[in-house]
Amino acid sequence: MTNRTSPFIGLVGFGYWGKNILRNLSELGVLHTACDSNSNLISEQKKILSHIKFTASFNDILQNRDIKAVAISTPAETHAKFVKESLLADKDVFVEKPLALTVKDGEELVELAERHNKILMVGHILQYHPAVIKLKELISSGKIGKIQYIYSNRLNIGKFRTEENILWSFAPHDISVILLLLGEEPLNIMAFGEGFLNKEIYDTTLTSMVFSNGVKGHIFVSWLHPFKEQKIIVVGSEAMAVFDDLNQNKLCIYPHKIEWKNGKIPTAHKADFEAIPIKEAEPLREELKHFIECVNERKSPKTDGEEGLRILKVLEEAEESLSRSFRGAKRGNRGQRRALKEVGMTLSAEGARKKQYFVHESSFIDEEVKIGNGTKIWHFAHVSKKSTIGSNCIIGQNVMIGSEVEIGDKCKIQNNVSIYKGVVIEDEVFCGPSCVFTNVYNPRAFIERKHEFMETLVKKGATIGANATIICGIIVGRYAMVGAGAVVKADVPDYAVIAGVPAKQIGWVCKCGTKLNYAQDPIICKHCGDKYRLEDNKLSIVV
Repeated sequence: MTNRTSPFIGLVGFGYWGKNILRNLSELGVLHTACDSNSNLISEQKKILSHIKFTASFNDILQNRDIKAVAISTPAETHAKFVKESLLADKDVFVEKPLALTVKDGEELVELAERHNKILMVGHILQYHPAVIKLKELISSGKIGKIQYIYSNRLNIGKFRTEENILWSFAPHDISVILLLLGEEPLNIMAFGEGFLNKEIYDTTLTSMVFSNGVKGHIFVSWLHPFKEQKIIVVGSEAMAVFDDLNQNKLCIYPHKIEWKNGKIPTAHKADFEAIPIKEAEPLREELKHFIECVNERKSPKTDGEEGLRILKVLEEAEESLSRSFRGAKRGNRGQRRALKEVGMTLSAEGARKKQYFVHESSFIDEEVKIGNGTKIWHFAHVSKKSTIGSNCIIGQNVMIGSEVEIGDKCKIQNNVSIYKGVVIEDEVFCGPSCVFTNVYNPRAFIERKHEFMETLVKKGATIGANATIICGIIVGRYAMVGAGAVVKADVPDYAVIAGVPAKQIGWVCKCGTKLNYAQDPIICKHCGDKYRLEDNKLSIVV
């Protein structure tokens, strides 16, 4: 099927679901490199797949010219970021559902893929399930008759999540199938839900949809259910079809008939079910084979970015409906509204699906600020408008974050730090007390220079020491270490240790923070055992 003679796909994330993608891509002979930030996962998979390259660096995949396509199986909140960077690196992309967490981000990704002539495919796996494909054929052939109603149940006990609610975790699969079977988008969407385990995160939702042809449907999803169930039922004028993914007979037709006695009393005449034969195939394998085919033949995927965008629109409207019902239930209860403010619960679809964070009552958060789940913002901080702070960050006392600043996940911003517009801080960055980021190189109080703001990028895992000053327009490399009080005026290489005024490089440091003895080759960290190689004054980890 593939016309390539060597592996050409990079995989990003091979945890809970990604390990299945890892297995399939490896067996299909197209996996070049697999990337994950979890070193334990890498060690485990290296023992199983010794012929595959592994790395903890996403940049290793982006910068490798032999890798023509990227498969992304990371947490949903990171999808937009990883897809965007992959497309900009001239890679075709397969991303697990959902495409993004907002329609706005989804539209940007679709437009970007089109502009760069790249394949963008979303992992709506059920569209590649042989039973769903056969169900679509039966509907098209008229065996079911006129569709009157569709409903689905996707239920389980666990796996409980805190980064997204059940609607975003389970429902995309069923929304995708229902839109496929009907060939149109719903006119009206209503959703109801409840958080029984955590009042701020829905673990059960019921979404109702009405379509232009009069068909109605609902999607019931829950991870608080006594047993696992995955069913889609289509009620037609001639028969009923049941797709049961957990049953040996995955697709069955029930040709029940309804008769009216004296034109007034409906009577059901039940009939034995007919098991519909379907081909034996793993849906994920079929999905990935389709992606490979699309990359090789440069054709649009069945579940392309536009299809992913349609699902996002339904999810976002359902989320808005949930939020309206939530606000209605809470209206008039001042104490509960105060509790919501204290945990910072976001009610809008733009707020990344019921994320929670803590903001101390003495701090100020301007409008249009996005704050991720688990982040804590302490005393007297100020976050200006349109800034983004990722998940599980710590923002210390008296921190000032300017407008449109971007801060990644798991960052620690210590007391009295100032971060101005133009600064982008990636994941897991440490900013020591009272360090400062500038955005104008030659400021004057009496000259307006907002149009001269320069961008500064601090890459993943870097450390900025206390009282250091980062002059604008530079890049601080991955896992670099900036000494306390340093004044940094030039780019800092990955893993470099710099100090002084102006700052100069004084050594190299491991990802774990241990100073490296670079008189050996390969360089081995005495603390964690990671290996590095120094070439042309650039340090890189040895996988």
